[in-house]
Amino acid sequence: MPHSTLHAVTAAVAVLLAAQVLSQRSGGGLSCPEKNGRFPSPTQCDTYIQCEDGVAEEIVCPDGLLFNAKARYFAYPCQYPVDVDCEGRAGLQQPKSTDDCPHQFGYFRLGDRQNCGQFMNCVDGRGYVFDCPEGLAFNQETYRCDWPDEVESCDAEAFLGFKCPEAPGVFGDDYRFYRNPADCQKYFICVNGGPRLYSCGDGYAFNDEIGGCDGIENVTNCAIPQPGVPIAPASFIRRG
Repeated sequence: MPHSTLHAVTAAVAVLLAAQVLSQRSGGGLSCPEKNGRFPSPTQCDTYIQCEDGVAEEIVCPDGLLFNAKARYFAYPCQYPVDVDCEGRAGLQQPKSTDDCPHQFGYFRLGDRQNCGQFMNCVDGRGYVFDCPEGLAFNQETYRCDWPDEVESCDAEAFLGFKCPEAPGVFGDDYRFYRNPADCQKYFICVNGGPRLYSCGDGYAFNDEIGGCDGIENVTNCAIPQPGVPIAPASFIRRG
């Protein structure tokens, strides 16, 4: 299954995290399990103990990031929630929300169950809005763009504007193919009753007679796109 890996403003995140001033506390009842290393707070998932030569210092991650005890020593230990296990230390700092973002850092879905294809990457409290590739929905659980029928918070039929008819599948599985009523160069595959949008590509269209993509000239009631018509680029909006 294809996924769209999210690499939004990675360089900006790295620079801002490196420059982030973290709240710290030294001494005062802190202890080091070992002389050197980083150790999780017993209660806070976004806090850790930095030990150097037996001296303990408490460090709080930037808001929205959590301490990953499995991070390599030279890697930045404050990471996104999808990569961190907080079992037994669920406490968190108070959110530092802005007009754009619920937290200073993180990925957040925009829209509702019928509009699932957009998300925001928050960097130092500023929101950057991105669109998933056409037909995919943002999955808050994985920080990826997935098939909408596999995203619990998305109504795939409402999002794609297509309801899979009740009919037997093909190839021995519950897979069915349907031409997109709104665009003959695209089609839906219904997987276990959930629609997924596909494209035949330039010069091709979905042919109901063969149940697959065919040369557009062979498909009835499908107009050949006019040359020179520009395709709108993917949107990128910075808020704040």
